[in-house]
Amino acid sequence: MSKKYVLKTPAFPAQFTIDYPKELNPSQLEVVMKADGPCLVLAGAGSGKTRTLIYRVSHLLEKGARPEEILLVTFTNKAAQEMRNRVELLLKTKAKGLWCGTFHHIGNRLLRMYGRSIGLSEDFGILDEEDSRDLVKACVKSLNIQAVGARFPKPGIVQSILSFSVNAKKSISEVVTGRYAYLGTFIREFEKIRALYNEKKRKTNNLDYDDLLVKWVELLQKSLKIHERLTRQFRHILVDEYQDTNRLQQELIYSLSSHHKQILVVGDDAQSIYSFRAADIKNILDFPGHYENTKIFKLETNYRSTKPILELANQSIKHNVHQFPKTLKSIKNEGTTPQFVKVRDNRQEAAFVAQRICELHEQGAEFSQIAVLFRARYQAADLEMELAKRGLSYVIRGGVRFFEQAHIKDVLAYLKIVLNPMDELSWIRALTLQPGIGAGYAEKIFNLVEKEKGDPRPVALPSFGENLPPRVREGLSGFKKTFKSLIKEDLKDSPDVLIERVLDKGYNQYVLMNFENARDRLEDLKELVNFAHTYKHLKEFLADVTLRESFKGESILESGAPDEPEDELILSTIHQAKGLEWRAVFVIGLSEGQFPHAKSMESEEEIEEERRLFYVAVTRAKEELILVHPMTRYDYNEGTVINHPSLFIEELPSHVVDDLEVEEETGNEKTIYLS
Repeated sequence: MSKKYVLKTPAFPAQFTIDYPKELNPSQLEVVMKADGPCLVLAGAGSGKTRTLIYRVSHLLEKGARPEEILLVTFTNKAAQEMRNRVELLLKTKAKGLWCGTFHHIGNRLLRMYGRSIGLSEDFGILDEEDSRDLVKACVKSLNIQAVGARFPKPGIVQSILSFSVNAKKSISEVVTGRYAYLGTFIREFEKIRALYNEKKRKTNNLDYDDLLVKWVELLQKSLKIHERLTRQFRHILVDEYQDTNRLQQELIYSLSSHHKQILVVGDDAQSIYSFRAADIKNILDFPGHYENTKIFKLETNYRSTKPILELANQSIKHNVHQFPKTLKSIKNEGTTPQFVKVRDNRQEAAFVAQRICELHEQGAEFSQIAVLFRARYQAADLEMELAKRGLSYVIRGGVRFFEQAHIKDVLAYLKIVLNPMDELSWIRALTLQPGIGAGYAEKIFNLVEKEKGDPRPVALPSFGENLPPRVREGLSGFKKTFKSLIKEDLKDSPDVLIERVLDKGYNQYVLMNFENARDRLEDLKELVNFAHTYKHLKEFLADVTLRESFKGESILESGAPDEPEDELILSTIHQAKGLEWRAVFVIGLSEGQFPHAKSMESEEEIEEERRLFYVAVTRAKEELILVHPMTRYDYNEGTVINHPSLFIEELPSHVVDDLEVEEETGNEKTIYLS
C-alpha cells in the first residue's frame, strides 16, 4: 500500500520586522494588532484606511499566515495592485499567492478553477457592457417586442434594470416600481427578456459581469466540497469600502467567512452615496448583527482637512439617525473658517467662483489643487460658460461637458436648423432621433430639403417624403409636428420657448425611453430652458454655446484616468469626487430643492444619503472650503423664484461658517467682491 507524503507550503518569508508603533497612530495600530475574529473598522474621511489595511495584511504575513490564505477585496483593480505593491514594499519580498482584487476579478479566477462543479466550462467568455446591451437588443428582436412601438425603452435601460435586480437581490417588479415607475407597463416584457437573455448566455457559453458573482454564489451553494475548500482556505478575509457593497456581494462575504469567521471589513457609513448603483448602507450598519462578538474600531484622526472644516463636517453628519457616530479630529489645529457665500443668482455665482479661483491662483494655489463640486451636472452650466469666457483651463472629471452631452446637443440641433436651414449635421441629428429614421434616410430627407434651397417649410407639408418607406414616413411625421411648432411664428428672439416646445413635442418622452439616468437629464434640459431665457436672440445664445464647445483650454478627465493634467481647475460631481482631495473646494448650488434634491425630501433614507453626499463634498477640502448659495433662480414656468438656503446649511450652528454676501461694483468694469 502506497503512502502519501504531504508537502507543506512554507510560511511567508518575511525578512524584516516592521516597527508598527512607529508607523501607525494608536487607532490604526489597534486594528493592525488586535483585529481578530469579526471586525468592523469605521474609517472616517482622510483617516488612512488604506495604510491600515496594508499594515494589517503585512502583520498577518509576518505572524505566519500564508499569502494564499488571505483574501483582500477592493473595488478597483488599480487599488488592488497598489495594495499588493505596498505590502511587498513593506516586507521587501513578493507576496506570491495573495488573493487580491475586485469581487469580479476574484469571481472570474474561482469560476475558471471550479466552475465545472456547476456545469460551467472553464473557457467561458465574458460579455462587456456593450456586448450585454447587444444581447438584450437581440432578445427584444427575437421576442418581437418592437411591435409595442417606439415607446419601448432602449436596450441600455433594460440591461440596467436587469443588472440592478441581480445586484440588489430584488425582483424586476420591485426595481421598476421603485426606480422606473414610468416603465411599469413593461414589467412582463422585461421578465421575458431576462429569461431569454439568460438562455442565450448559457447556449453561447458566456457570462456577463453580474454572472461572475451570481455563479460564484451558486458555486458555494451547490457544491459542498468547493464551499468547504474555499471557506477553509480563506482564513483571513479583508474587504475595503464595505459601505459600497450590494446585497449580492454581502452574501458572498458571509458565505466565504462562515468557517473561520476571520472577517475584517473597512468602510465609512457616512460616505455611503451609491444607492443608485445598488450599494446598500444596511450591509455596514447591520454587520455587527450578523456576527456575534463583532469588534468595532474607529479611525477618527484626519490627516487631510483643517480643524474648522472637520468641525463643519461633524456638525452636519450628526443629524443622520442611521449611523455609527464618529468625530473626525484634525492633526492641523489652525485653519480658515469655511465661508458661506450668498449670491444673487446662478450667473453671479459663476462670476464669483471664477474670480475667487483667480485670486487663489494669484495667492499661490495651483489650479489643479482647486475643485468646484456640485450635486447635479446642470449646476455647472453657467460656470463653464464663465470659465470659457475668461480663458481659464479646466477639467470635467468623469463626464462630458454640459453643452456636449447627447441630450443637450439633440435639442440644440433643432434650434440650429431654425437659425440656419442649411445646417446638414443638425438636420441629420434631429431626424435620426425619430423612430424608423437611420442616418441613410436622414441624409436622403436632407437632400430633399436642400433641393428646396434651404426652405424648411416643406417639412410641414403632407406630400413631403411621400415616397419613403412607411416607418420612415411615420418618423418624419413626428419630426414635422415638432418642427412646425418651431416655425409657425417668429421665435428667434425666444430661444427658451423654442427649447420648451422641442421638449413638449416628444423629446422629454424620448429621454425617458433612451437614457438610464433620465431624471438627471430631464433636469439638465429644464435648466437649459432657464439658461436660454437670459438671451434675447437665438443667434447670441447659439454663438455663446459654440464658444463653449470650441474652447480648446478645457478637457475631460475620465474617472480613473492614469494621467491627470498638470495645472487645470477641476469641475466634478460629488459622486465622482469621492476619495479625492484638493487644497480649496467650492460647493455650488446649495439651495433647497437642488441640494438636497427636492425628491429626496420624500423619505428619511434619501435625505440621509443626500446629507452623506454633502459630508463627502466638504471633507474633500484640505485648507479652504467655500459653500455658495444662489438666492434666486429663474424657472421657465414660475418666473423668478426665491431660493432658500440648503437644509444642510440651515442646520449648521452659526459658529462653523462665516457668512458673506457678494456685491457688484458699479464702475465701467464689473467686479465681484466680498463685503
